[in-house]
Amino acid sequence: MYLLVLLILPFILYTATRLARLIRTALVNPYLLAIPGPFLARFTRLWYFSHVRKGHFEWDNINLHARYGPVVRLAPNHYSISDRAAVKTIYGPGSQFAKSAWYDGWSHPDPNKTSLFADRNIKRHAEAKKRYSSLYSMTSLIHYEDFVDRCADIFTQRVAEFARQGESFNLGHWFQCYAFDVIGDITFGQRFGFLDQGQDMEGAINAVEKVMNFSTLVGIYPEWRSILYHTLGRFNLSGPSGRSLIIRYVEDKIQKFNSRVKSSPETGQGALQTQAFLEKMVLARDKDPNKVGDRHLLMMGVSNLTAGSDTTSVSLSSIMYELLRNPTVLRRLRQEISEFTEQGRCSTRVTFKESQEMPYLQAVMKEAIRMHSATGLPLWRVVPAGGAEISGHFFPEGTVLGINTWVAHYDERVFPDAKAFRPERWIEAESNPETLKVMNEMYMPFGLGSRTCIGKHISILEMSKLIPRIVRDFDFELENEAWTTRNTWFVKSTEFVVKAELRKSS
Repeated sequence: MYLLVLLILPFILYTATRLARLIRTALVNPYLLAIPGPFLARFTRLWYFSHVRKGHFEWDNINLHARYGPVVRLAPNHYSISDRAAVKTIYGPGSQFAKSAWYDGWSHPDPNKTSLFADRNIKRHAEAKKRYSSLYSMTSLIHYEDFVDRCADIFTQRVAEFARQGESFNLGHWFQCYAFDVIGDITFGQRFGFLDQGQDMEGAINAVEKVMNFSTLVGIYPEWRSILYHTLGRFNLSGPSGRSLIIRYVEDKIQKFNSRVKSSPETGQGALQTQAFLEKMVLARDKDPNKVGDRHLLMMGVSNLTAGSDTTSVSLSSIMYELLRNPTVLRRLRQEISEFTEQGRCSTRVTFKESQEMPYLQAVMKEAIRMHSATGLPLWRVVPAGGAEISGHFFPEGTVLGINTWVAHYDERVFPDAKAFRPERWIEAESNPETLKVMNEMYMPFGLGSRTCIGKHISILEMSKLIPRIVRDFDFELENEAWTTRNTWFVKSTEFVVKAELRKSS
């Protein structure tokens, strides 16, 4: 009996202490006492955890703001914001609102093996980002078009095969195959081979999926991250094992490239148009090892593989899904593509420059990504020293605040009739600079400020070149009127099944 008491007493004391701290935080803080939200969210993160786990928090978050207003409590000391004025304060250039501990769920226990995305230190992140910024810049895109064209050619071949055979297929899955092969080619100068078989080569898709599931949930309880990482890492079906697989894959690519350079010094002197990230970074490392080291090569590769496919595949799926559900918009887009083709301004392999000159294509892409952004959870940030006045509330230092992209994009004050897919809203706003400014301030599918997704331009490149080609060359038919999605940070379609036909005019 005494032994049992000794065993459970520490647990009882811990629970009591934790509960007392939660109650004090929830009830005593005079600044935050009046902020509404679900009752259980005042006392425990379990409410937020359970709703995120269900996989539809993007809509839960929108509905919470419709019920409670611009500031909603989601967990003790965690508040979701929907106020436009707060966007610049929290995410704008020069903001000192650092990423919250939720991002620790995305990091490796070894700081030398973590990704740029997960680094919470503002100064260290800025320093590391300098090593990569030129690789991802808009001016660098022209050097990656060959990689994208190569993958787009194979993608259209696969769709043509399905069309000739009259077979249904999961378009979302094939978009992910395309995005994976493009990022593999751009990063390592070698496709993974997903587009050849339509299969998960070397378990990469499954590994990324496991990382998403683990990181999203464990980030809500970051104090458990280290022990869970080491414990679950022993099991092949876990998120940590998925991250280890990705790290080993990148390390293997770096090692093989280093071996090729040593055995063949002319390697790494290829034409700029076809230089992959790894090749460029190895050249920079060999030129100045103090500036770029193997750690930076690993960080770049892991970041590209972990986020480089899902962001693009979700966005591609969003664009095509909305086009297929809105035939009037699809017809107008095809008309624009036809007119540009007749004028000699749209090539068989659509160039990035050509795509940027198509105003309706750009409006379609922007509107689809507004309606179905890749990320579906609040972008959590920590209030810096001195606190902050936001949306009529004073938030003390250490308070965690976040704006969910979906909440921002469905704000009726900024996007009237927000649930309607209307690309014209972006074209109409061109004649009203103030309206367009407000819309752009709330448009955040790739994040905002210094933590904007570093691969944003590459993702836009992949979409801009592929969408016009497949819209021009194929007719698609949805198997189901409504698709299903699951939100594990990225809001991915689970069933986006279509049939395709070659267009007679193609």
